[in-house]
Amino acid sequence: MKRTGKKTATDRNFVVALSRGLDVLRAFHPNDGLLGNQEIAARTNLPKPTVSRLTYTLTKLGYLTPVPRFEKYQLAPAAMSLGYAALANLGVRHLSEPFREEVMRATGGAVAVGGRDRHSMIYFGQSRGSETVGVQLDVGARVPIATSAMGRAYFWALDEDNRTELSRILREHYGSRWPKMRDGLERSGETVAKYGFAISVGDWHDDIGAAGVALKLNDGTGPYAFNCGAPAFRFTEERLINDIGPRLLAMVRNIEAALGGLMPHSKKEVSKKLKSGGKVARVAEGIR
Repeated sequence: MKRTGKKTATDRNFVVALSRGLDVLRAFHPNDGLLGNQEIAARTNLPKPTVSRLTYTLTKLGYLTPVPRFEKYQLAPAAMSLGYAALANLGVRHLSEPFREEVMRATGGAVAVGGRDRHSMIYFGQSRGSETVGVQLDVGARVPIATSAMGRAYFWALDEDNRTELSRILREHYGSRWPKMRDGLERSGETVAKYGFAISVGDWHDDIGAAGVALKLNDGTGPYAFNCGAPAFRFTEERLINDIGPRLLAMVRNIEAALGGLMPHSKKEVSKKLKSGGKVARVAEGIR
């Protein structure tokens, strides 16, 4: 997690202290358990004295619970209530559940819906059965935008300005690893233009194959993205192209109709982006 950038740090309306406090809460990941100030400082790139003051304040406010025996903290119910309130207000999560369950049963894959959280996609809805033991991701789990099917579908659902900004964020986050990831995004754009969905086979995780489709609603929220994944030996590239991807695309179209949503980009529009905007390399400020 990076420190507040210079641009936001000089924004008179931007409250740096609040941003840092939220960074501390973001440092807690699913299955983490307890974190100490030193671990939080390492994850947030904030000075340890700053982290100590922030954890003290968040404890006083009821968002962290101290565990004196280990000199560490865990998220308190007040912090979790924010997440549950957000989930309760996501209509797409509730309405999509029967659609996700249907595709899960038909394909044997885990079907999830998620939204962007910085350079990742975070799951806020998940359907999986006994056949998906190789995909152990629950609500709150994160997958990278650049290499996951869900993230790639989301990326190509953005308009040009937001795609450019996201490319900059990803480039700064991944550094020397970005060129290879950028190439994968370029190829995924071609897949979206041709088929209407993105795929990832071994790009995010060696043993996972998945397809992804994005959804944007008329209320201006999103885009959100869905994926359907399973161990790669079951979800091969051929099956993703010929079976899983088309099923997921049809599912999202049905959800779109039920929610009154509007898919942001047709295959033709995505193809036009690839030609006019060039490649992600050009979108990302011409960096090679």
